[in-house]
Amino acid sequence: MRLSHLIQVGPTLLGQVGRDVDVFGIAANSQQVEPGDLFVAVPGVHVDGHRFIADAVNNGAVAVVGELPPQTLGDVPWGAFTYVRVADARKALGWMCAAWQDFPSRKMTLVGVTGTDGKTTTVNLVYAILRAAGFDAGMISTVNARIGAQEIDTGLHTTTPDAPDVQRYLAQMVEAGATHAVLEVTSHGLAQQRVAGCDFDVAVITNITHEHLDAHGSLEAYQNAKASLFEGLAHAFRKTGPRGAGVPKVAVLNRDDDSFRYLSLIPADRQIVYGVGGEVSARDVQFAPDVTRLTLVLPSGDAAVETVLAGDFNVSNILAAASAGVALGVSPDAIVAGIAAVGGIPGRMERIDAGQDFLAIVDFAHTPNALVQALKTARAMAGDEGRVIVVFGSAGLRDREKRAMMGHAAGRLADVVIVTAEDPRTESLEDIMAESAAAAEAEGKREGVDLWRVPDRGAAILMACQMALSGDVVIACGKGHEQSMCFDTTEYPWDDREAMRRALQGETLDTLPTAGK
Repeated sequence: MRLSHLIQVGPTLLGQVGRDVDVFGIAANSQQVEPGDLFVAVPGVHVDGHRFIADAVNNGAVAVVGELPPQTLGDVPWGAFTYVRVADARKALGWMCAAWQDFPSRKMTLVGVTGTDGKTTTVNLVYAILRAAGFDAGMISTVNARIGAQEIDTGLHTTTPDAPDVQRYLAQMVEAGATHAVLEVTSHGLAQQRVAGCDFDVAVITNITHEHLDAHGSLEAYQNAKASLFEGLAHAFRKTGPRGAGVPKVAVLNRDDDSFRYLSLIPADRQIVYGVGGEVSARDVQFAPDVTRLTLVLPSGDAAVETVLAGDFNVSNILAAASAGVALGVSPDAIVAGIAAVGGIPGRMERIDAGQDFLAIVDFAHTPNALVQALKTARAMAGDEGRVIVVFGSAGLRDREKRAMMGHAAGRLADVVIVTAEDPRTESLEDIMAESAAAAEAEGKREGVDLWRVPDRGAAILMACQMALSGDVVIACGKGHEQSMCFDTTEYPWDDREAMRRALQGETLDTLPTAGK
């Protein structure tokens, strides 16, 4: 493909040195460059890709896209490659990958789901609703990608996949015949332009609460990253429907969340509001141990829904997904069928059953709001007699403020609190646990009575299960579906669900380094 074709849409061009050339691949890692490739010099958080331009050219790159003026690049083999300067290399990478795949998102109706909590569940619900409506749909979440009959693991500590992967997955969906796709869009994915080149038709918000302030710097910056999905609707490629009518750009907003205050000001062809007083809402919600029942209030009338998904937060996720269904013209019957078809999401309030007389649950709750919602749901499951025993931690090198916030939530809402490891990285695990434990103590918990610090996560989950009595709820929060845990700079194999299964058998999962090391 000609370089001029790759850069004709999307990137803001600031200059070019050299001639137009044929490009045979795109790489953002100089070590992955092959002869004939285009190398994109992305300024990273820790490493600047401009430092590796000479390496990329030596490996065969015929063109380089970067942000720096040519005269500042230093000792590079001028004459051996064409240099294109752009305003934003990350954004350029996304658009060039889209062009390389012939803009696959323009050949489908594309739904983007963002928010602090509930994204993966909502993506799965929207996907199931589309399938129930008879659409050939694909999806990309932080857990997996579904393309036709194929399911692909999208990684370990994955947010939105990188731009080359996103565009490749979308192209594979088009090739498989998909007419619709649902994409989980994280704040990192938006801020780092991983979905640049994706032309969305429907943007869905779950909620926006305290999270990722370490990466974004402030709550306002975090909110702005989320809002960019909705702002992009106005500039996205306009698609043509089957009868020649333009596919509208629709914003799905949560009236029960503070984000409604500012997202509702962003223009769209249509806004569909869910929640109390919204166009889509719920009434007569009933939670049973194994099923949730509710009446879904839709613009076209009411519909009875049954789902295995538990908790008020999942009712909100259901409303978000149903609203996306309304935006796409899906019938109430298909919306109900799609919701019922979702049998649970890996690591999201996932029950682990080994015949024990108490509930054992693994949940991904790793934010203060998610932990509050998970514990409220666990409390409802425990009933009047049962206790809630929670195992949780906070990640190192991430938002420090939430460590105390989560400790307060656990101390206030659980009967027994066990603080443990959750990706300490290069920070002191003991120091991280101390912050959460102190907050739980401020809520009345007493160390050695109903509060413990257990650095070994496997031992912590075993301790919780050994404490549990008939009717109790043991809930391990923070890891969910993830398949690794980071100590220092190494990712070690880890699976909370397997750890819970082992604990129910009186054993520990021993795949991590010595606790606190």
